[in-house]
Amino acid sequence: MHLPYPSQGTLPTAQRHAARPRANLQTGRRWACALLGGLLGLSGLGMTTPLRAEAAASEHVVLVSIDGWAHHYWEDPKCHMPTIKALAAKGAVAKRMQCSFPTVTWTNHTTLVTGVHPGKHGVLANDYWDRAQWKKIPLIPDPIFNKEEIVKSPTIYDVVKQAGGVTAAVIWPASRGASTLDWTVPDVFDQALFEKYSTPQLLAEAKALGIPYEKQMEWCKLGNPGKAPRDYLYSQLAQHLLKTKKPRFLALHLVSLDSFEHAHGRQVPEAYWAANDSDNRVADLMRACAEAGILEKTTFVITTDHGFISYDKVINPNVTLRGMGLQKTTLGRSLDRSSRVFAMGQGGACMVYVLDEANKTQILKDITPRLAELEGVETVVPSQEFASKLGHLTAAQDPREPDLVLSAADGYTFGDSLSDTQVISRQEGVKGAHGYLQSHPHMHGCFVISGAGIKAGAKLGDINNVDVAPTMARLLGLQMPASDGRVLSEALEQP
Repeated sequence: MHLPYPSQGTLPTAQRHAARPRANLQTGRRWACALLGGLLGLSGLGMTTPLRAEAAASEHVVLVSIDGWAHHYWEDPKCHMPTIKALAAKGAVAKRMQCSFPTVTWTNHTTLVTGVHPGKHGVLANDYWDRAQWKKIPLIPDPIFNKEEIVKSPTIYDVVKQAGGVTAAVIWPASRGASTLDWTVPDVFDQALFEKYSTPQLLAEAKALGIPYEKQMEWCKLGNPGKAPRDYLYSQLAQHLLKTKKPRFLALHLVSLDSFEHAHGRQVPEAYWAANDSDNRVADLMRACAEAGILEKTTFVITTDHGFISYDKVINPNVTLRGMGLQKTTLGRSLDRSSRVFAMGQGGACMVYVLDEANKTQILKDITPRLAELEGVETVVPSQEFASKLGHLTAAQDPREPDLVLSAADGYTFGDSLSDTQVISRQEGVKGAHGYLQSHPHMHGCFVISGAGIKAGAKLGDINNVDVAPTMARLLGLQMPASDGRVLSEALEQP
């Protein structure tokens, strides 16, 4: 198996908490009673010792990512999410949250739990081009690598585990096989992989309870009709963990909203339904915490990985590159070894790899203006600006990185099929995409934090997704000093 870099090893297992601090318990009880009433009416990473802050304001943190939950849904009157709106009223909400580039699922879920930009954590995109193997390597949906093979920075669950806490994750991207997750099911489609990398005892308990994890792949294959059953299944697993294991940290990934936006575009009836269904799953988690007797001790972080843009046109820069004599294909299916450039699509982003190292400088000089003038290309980012504009490294620092990045305009996305003959192709009907430059307004996401240790009614303004992990750590009385983000102290009762 090809590894993108050497395995980082595993973290040592610490003992469980013998006792947990109970700071802000009275405030937490008042918050929980008010909110629950309304709802019912409706080391290998370089860590040797746990890094503790002064005191823990929360005993449990539940992180929920609603995939594709763009910030514009928050004020949209057609989007009904009463549970999360109630959480926001009792806690804090951001005006909008800037995500990581590319604004895709695997990259951004890793940023949420590490607090560092992609160039540091190593999950650079949903896929990358392997220059040695001469092929695209998929990171989504964790078909090849375990977490320790691709995530280079400590995660919040690494830190919690190192401090002796119980950790759990339900289909969290880039967490397959994580040694620091006590209870987990991976974000994979294949049933054999799903069961192989799930915690055996969790599957045994799920089977005894009639939670149908054996239908996971069947529902994946259904596409959109299988999304709601999948989210319900994953929520059932998370509820069981909250009620029986009471983890210090639990992460859950919900997939329905993203899928319906891909199929129909943003802010459409199907997406509104999916957003409401995700809200129901959050209500399920809160009821589970109440049944477990931990609701008043729990902080809920409800957020996302990216926004969405509607499009009906697809740009394929590879057609232009072939016209320039820089690329050849074999039967329109594979990239010929004589090719000098390949452009890999990541939704609204395009990663351009120059494969002729000896002539890279001249090739970039030739192709950059040609690609910049293509219809639908809004932004071109040269490698010397990767660190400052994208939070990425250069190909000289990490060969998985591209040599040039393109971002599409509203109404466009990128394709990379080698059989296409037209630079621009029009789709039948409107669809949705993400991946665009993280500064694009439609790519910003929602962020709500509420519960133990959170100041009621706090307004956060604009935040960055690298702020999420260090804030969760602070609530648990821990630290993530290597984070690129900041603790959202304005939301905390005890900053």
